[in-house]
Formats: sequence, C-alpha cells, structure tokens
Amino acid sequence: MRPSALTLAALLSATALAAHAQTPADPLHVYGPGGPSPAMRDAAKAYEARTGRAVAVVAGPTPQWLDQAKADGDLIFSGSETMMTDFVSALEGRIRAEAVEPLYLRTASILVRPGNPDGIGGLEDLFQPDRRVLVVNGAGQNGLWEDMAGRTGDIAKVRALRRNIVVYARNSAEARQAWIDDPTLDAWIIWGIWQVANPDLADVVEVKEPYRIYRDAGAVVTETGRQDADAQPFLDFLKSDEGAAIFARWGWRTGQP
Repeated sequence: MRPSALTLAALLSATALAAHAQTPADPLHVYGPGGPSPAMRDAAKAYEARTGRAVAVVAGPTPQWLDQAKADGDLIFSGSETMMTDFVSALEGRIRAEAVEPLYLRTASILVRPGNPDGIGGLEDLFQPDRRVLVVNGAGQNGLWEDMAGRTGDIAKVRALRRNIVVYARNSAEARQAWIDDPTLDAWIIWGIWQVANPDLADVVEVKEPYRIYRDAGAVVTETGRQDADAQPFLDFLKSDEGAAIFARWGWRTGQP
C-alpha cells in the first residue's frame, strides 16, 4: 500500500526534526592573544571532554579576530592587564571591566639560540656592547624591556639595553617570525611560555631579580556569553585545580611564589 501524501509529509517532518536534534550545539566562542592560547586550547579540550560542549578558541593578533569577537564572542582572554584594559575599550561595551578575572602569571624571560652559543646568563649580559636583541613593543608587552632594565633606578642600564635592541616587533607572532628570519639576533626578551610552546626554536634563560617582571592572563565573559549556560562555567573551569594544572604544564605560575 502506497503511503499517502499526508503520511509522507509527516515522515519528512519527523526526519527533519530528528536531524535538527542531532545537530550539535554551537561551540562556545573564545578569543584572545597567541601567548596563552596553547594552555587555553588544552583547557577547551578538557572542558569539552567533561561536559560535551565544544569550545572554539581563536587566537592571534587582535585585528585578526576583533570584528568576529564583537559578533559572537562568549569569552575574551588577555595576555596582561594592560591588554585587557585595551580590550574593554575595543569591544565597545561587550565586556565589563569589573567582571574581568585575573587567572595566572607568567615571567619575562630571555630566549636564546638553541644551546645558548653566546653564553648569555641573564639580563645584565644584554647590557654589554654588540648584543643584538629582539623585543616586543605591544600586545601586552608595552614597556616590558624598559621595566626590566629600569627596576634598579639606573638609567645607564636602560640606555645600554636600548642601544642593543635592533628589532621592536608589534606582537609576539611578529617577533617569532623575526627570530626565525634573522639568525643574527642573539636574544629575544619575551615570556618564558613561548619557549615551552616552541622548544626547538630557542632555549630559555631565566631573568633573575631584581629584573624579573610578571604579567598575567585574564578572562571575562562577554555580554553575549552571559546568555550562554556554558560561558561562566568554562571560566570557572579555567580557575579550578584542573585548569591550573593545565596552565602550569604550559609554563604559567599558578600558585604562591
């Protein structure tokens, strides 16, 4: 017996509903800079494994994702307090300054060529003549090298380091490419977490006191994210012991000194 048109319509409707029911929910949309992204992506995978909700992390220089974040961002993360303050302005009311949660700290370090062929032992070695130094001036590292060199109040150290800086990159991704492209660069002042994420690219030299500087990664739920049941729980997960362990694996300082 052939099915009636009404029966066919009912079957098609049921099939469409079933297909819709099997379609996974949109992922949680998370945006921020490249530095914290390896840890953030691992945290996103762990959260999805625990809850079943996918988390899509888009990271890199701000101009690459800012417009899309304005449209669908649920959570924004930063690479420093100054960077997050810039995001509050750039996102035009979509995040609240008072809702920002500082997460974990990272230390400024010196990256050197594998094997440290120049024997660089710390920041004071970069005050010596004829060093070729790469720094980042922007993307959460505004003034970082100056803060490090100037911590003792000795202007001669700031002058000495400035004389040796040959590249001022606008962001960490640009600095990474400069390091690859120019093998004459001896040292790269940046966060130590970059060496953890790129172990074959450089070795790390610790910056000792009194020159050590810390800045944080923070996160905030957007006004859009406030309507999503997983946005705040994902931020809570980042702050949990499991989240802290993930960030620690990527070189972040997650506890007391």
